[in-house]
Amino acid sequence: MSETITAGSPSFLASADAPIETVAPGVTRQILVHDASMMMVRVVFEAGGIGTPHFHPHIQSSFVARGSFDVTISGETRRLAAGDSFIVPTNAVHGVVALEDAELIDVFSPRRDEFLV
Repeated sequence: MSETITAGSPSFLASADAPIETVAPGVTRQILVHDASMMMVRVVFEAGGIGTPHFHPHIQSSFVARGSFDVTISGETRRLAAGDSFIVPTNAVHGVVALEDAELIDVFSPRRDEFLV
């Protein structure tokens, strides 16, 4: 028999318990499950929303959950749609442009502690 997710569980997180924050015009972020070694983040974009080019020491893998994006990693751009994925090596400059209302599920290793402040 399954149980309902409750707040404060170290292994489970109900979406309703994870705040959503605006990080740029047309872009929101929701920090999902994490521990010191990894972090999962839901990022929702309105059409035209931009994930400004940036870099970080974390390895990032991303899954296009909905919509489509132009994704640029180290100067190479590809158009990705729902069901596609990409990986960003440590310190590679990368960014995205949402071509329609869209959503990414990002996983970082290790955890992005600066997201938790």
